[in-house]
Amino acid sequence: MKSPGRIALVGSGEYLPVMQQFESDLIKRGPSMKYVQLPTAAGREGATRLEYWQRIGKEQAERIGAEQIFLPVYNREDAMRSDLAALVDNAGLIYLSGGDPHYLSETLRGTAVWEAIERNWRNGSSLAGCSAGAMALGPDIPNFRKMKSEGSAGFGMLPNIRVIPHYNKIFGWIPDNAAQLFLKAPEHVRVIGVDEDTAIWSDDLRSWKVYGKGAAHILSGETKGKHHENESVEI
Repeated sequence: MKSPGRIALVGSGEYLPVMQQFESDLIKRGPSMKYVQLPTAAGREGATRLEYWQRIGKEQAERIGAEQIFLPVYNREDAMRSDLAALVDNAGLIYLSGGDPHYLSETLRGTAVWEAIERNWRNGSSLAGCSAGAMALGPDIPNFRKMKSEGSAGFGMLPNIRVIPHYNKIFGWIPDNAAQLFLKAPEHVRVIGVDEDTAIWSDDLRSWKVYGKGAAHILSGETKGKHHENESVEI
């Protein structure tokens, strides 16, 4: 039986030169140089924004020497398509980029494309989520933009981790009461802040290592603290 691939949670910087080495390392851990990119979280942002994701994804794939597979999954109808799901097979790296984490989760959960993502990760493909993509991999996504609205379910691949991306910037953007909502997690869930241009990664979902110029902040639980590049933490 194959082992699951590496998984990465990125604060910001997907497809940009600042994350080139990191993404190169991820794809080389997988079974091929096939780089599957899903812009689903930005599926409602319009053609110009989606073309931006496709362009910078292509540029990064070329810098790495990988084959870009840009998956045009913008809604649940797209996500149900078996032909698009088949493009995920044998990926070296599957990447969920930024946008709206609630829309990302609602669009992909229970679809052919999500089944292909999870199956290929379990068979050795690396899987990364940046910003919205990182948030959606956890058990739940609090709705800090609409305080009276309930959050939404995440993919649950990381049942004990709630990610705050852009950590060194995000609390300057949202109200204090919204910040407290995000930090108020169930006892078994660890809240992890990941700075911009920074990531944490794991091969076993227990021991995580920091990459990048910022820090990872463990905000709840017994292992609270701030960790920098190449430092490891048990979560």
